[in-house]
Order: sequence, then C-alpha cells, then structure tokens
Amino acid sequence: MNYNNKIFRPVSNSDNGETSVETLFKYKQKDTILTSTYSGGQIVEGHLIGLVALDGTIEMRYHQVNTKGELMTGSCVSKPEIMDNGKLRLHETWQWTSGDYSKGNSILEEI
Repeated sequence: MNYNNKIFRPVSNSDNGETSVETLFKYKQKDTILTSTYSGGQIVEGHLIGLVALDGTIEMRYHQVNTKGELMTGSCVSKPEIMDNGKLRLHETWQWTSGDYSKGNSILEEI
C-alpha cells in the first residue's frame, strides 16, 4: 500500500478530537516512512510521521497547533479499507499524549 500524494479528509471523529471535515491531510510516503502536513477547521498547522506496515496499517505520531494557540500531540494507529470506488478509508484509533490524554476514533477518506 502506498499513500504517496494522497489527500484525506475526516468524515467522523470523536468529540474530544480536533479534526473535522474542514481538515485536509496531504500524505507523502518514501519506502515505509509516511509524513503528512495538515490544516483546516480547528487545526492551524499539523504534522505527522509514521511507519507503514506490509498490510497498509500506519503507526504514527502527530503534533499540531490549534486555533486556541495550544500545541497538542498524540499517537495513532490507522487501518486502511479499500472502498467500492477504489479510494481508501482509514479507520483510526488515537490517543492524546498531551492535554487530557483521552482516546478517540476517527475515519478519514481519500478525496
């Protein structure tokens, strides 16, 4: 699975998350290393770095600055699903490593 040059948008997120349908993730991948910049909605600027497993699962860490001026960090595992239209849907389980350390789930879809 290769995520290079793919763009994703959240379609759902837990209430304690900061991403929304206004947030765009621009993925780059070289070998098994995945990076992304993202922004939109409550996110002024965000970055993530991860490792892609053979089955396409991504283990990642992220940091972002929100519209309140807070620096937030977290970790996430993202599992891919190929939708009927051939695009990818990512099922994510994440946890803040700052703030309240709460956990959540989100779904992103390739646009």
